Amino acid sequence: MKYFLLYFFLEVLVSVKISSYLGGLGTFIEIIFSAFVGMTILSNFKSILMENFKAVSHYTMDLEQFQSLNLFTFFGAILLIIPGFLTDIIGLLMQFSLVTTIIVNRFYDDKNSCDIYEKNDVKKDSDVIDVEVISSNNHIK
Repeated sequence: MKYFLLYFFLEVLVSVKISSYLGGLGTFIEIIFSAFVGMTILSNFKSILMENFKAVSHYTMDLEQFQSLNLFTFFGAILLIIPGFLTDIIGLLMQFSLVTTIIVNRFYDDKNSCDIYEKNDVKKDSDVIDVEVISSNNHIK
């Protein structure tokens, strides 16, 4: 809750500062233009995003590959549609791969990730039976 209030506080500060510089008409044009750009990005990204979700759900793609295929472009487009200058700035930054790489590398930890990708790469020999051979030196005399 405190982060939500912090976001609202920052959104109001940024919006008031930029709106006072642009004026009413400029602010209105910026809101309409950013929403149009966000909807355009989403309409072109829909089919690619669905293919990427399928690849991740079938464990054929890891998080870094998914990020490189522009997952953050989707979230950035949604932020561009939402009215507000702070959301527009964050949404615009998310359109660039350098910023998204920094975000993913900051929160993605290889040591704590699950080993599901390593399990899928291991060849499974279903016809091999593991046994233990015990030799005994007891001979019948």
